[in-house]
Amino acid sequence: MTVNSVPRPEARPAGPPRPAQAAPARRRAGEIEGYRGLAALSTVVFHVWQQYHTYDRAGSHPPVGARYLASLLSLEVIDLFFVMSAYLLTLSYARAAIDGGSTRPARAFLFRRAIRILPLYFLAVLVVWASRNPELPGNWRDLVAHLTFTQVFDREQIFYTIGPTWSLSLEVLFYLVLVALGPLAVRACRPLRRRAARVAVCAGGCLLLYAGPMVWIAVARYGLGVPHTDWPVYFGPQARFGGFAAGMALAVATVALGERGRLGTGAARGLRAGAVVGLYLLSLYSAPENAAFTFYHPLTALLWTVLLFGTLHVRRRTRLHRALTARGLTWFGLISYSLFIWHEPIMLALYDGGLLPPAGPAGFPLAVPIVLAVATLGAVVSYWVIEYPASLLGRLRDGRGRPREFYPEQAR
Repeated sequence: MTVNSVPRPEARPAGPPRPAQAAPARRRAGEIEGYRGLAALSTVVFHVWQQYHTYDRAGSHPPVGARYLASLLSLEVIDLFFVMSAYLLTLSYARAAIDGGSTRPARAFLFRRAIRILPLYFLAVLVVWASRNPELPGNWRDLVAHLTFTQVFDREQIFYTIGPTWSLSLEVLFYLVLVALGPLAVRACRPLRRRAARVAVCAGGCLLLYAGPMVWIAVARYGLGVPHTDWPVYFGPQARFGGFAAGMALAVATVALGERGRLGTGAARGLRAGAVVGLYLLSLYSAPENAAFTFYHPLTALLWTVLLFGTLHVRRRTRLHRALTARGLTWFGLISYSLFIWHEPIMLALYDGGLLPPAGPAGFPLAVPIVLAVATLGAVVSYWVIEYPASLLGRLRDGRGRPREFYPEQAR
């Protein structure tokens, strides 16, 4: 379904023509790719840390031992992935709702998301599950849950097969929510003549989506006394969609402000520093008995959003922007999905095969470079053998989701 929200001439909002978006969009994509690379590397290091350091009995966050270093390694980058994904995917809906235009049909959006996510994910799940279930029927319930992206609702097996992929369950659900709510937001904004009113509608929707999980978490923790180890309660979409809502709000803010209100170098640097300090302090002081632990994920999502805003909505590019768009870091961003999928199975295979240092905190610094090296090599192979060929399927359909017609001269 295509949503065409171009106003009739007599209803077109007044104001100067919108500035060209191509160059800023390219810069934002490069900086996001750099953050994605950093987040992927951080995820690998953190899971090696989990392998070599035990949690205390209270399940506090982060692991016991080297508290200040542990707090740094335990920064919640999954929420950063959620914020970045929601930001990028919501931009077109925000532009359509606020400034007029059209959005890609739901079928085209979902088709592109499917070829981006599914081929590698299904292959990895089948390979890892088969290696751990050599005799049929094996743990068939776990396999079905992973193939249907429902493992996040399973209290016992949420982290089975490929542990980090519980987050992909939420990612897929977000795609469905976005293609349902995005067109509704565009339709709701279409009759509104004032741009400020359209911005308010979009911002209000994001606020409601962010507040909902906060209320759920508060009721579960303080009203019903649900323990934090009841994973579906606190890791399910009803609790973790705050990260996506924050990313959607960032997209709305970016479109609403446009070229206006871009931050100066000093203000942007202060905003980024405040966000980083806040993230670290949350990780440092988070414990099961306090609110920092209870609301850790929605709060970190908000701080990651502030960090991204202080990076993207600026007047001048600085050394940070040049570092984020450096070829080495964006290269890790390119292979980040494959690295995310394969690093845990690779780490466990190396550990079980005796190719990593023995258990204990002393083995951690030696294990990190080994796992990074092997997982990166595996991610490179996975990207070029699986991800990139699958991405070529996107050419089978045009921007409106219809099958593309190919002619002989296109093959020359």
